[in-house]
Amino acid sequence: MRARAIAFVVILLGGLAGGLIGFALVELQCDGDCAVPKGLGLLAGAVLSAGGMAIVSVLALRAMGEWREISDRERAGHAPR
Repeated sequence: MRARAIAFVVILLGGLAGGLIGFALVELQCDGDCAVPKGLGLLAGAVLSAGGMAIVSVLALRAMGEWREISDRERAGHAPR
């Protein structure tokens, strides 16, 4: 349960970082009234970064589950030889 909570927080932090990067990227390139492009940059950066972090988190959680299953089998004496 703790690993899932950590993964959720990491996804949120990744989305925050991506949103800030997207916002800053558009802010550097735009002159004048750029509220909509800045918002779109923020949204795109946040969604893409959070999606990438979600993929990495799911893969990490699956790997942890497989390792736990293998160690449980070894302790029970059912490990492959």
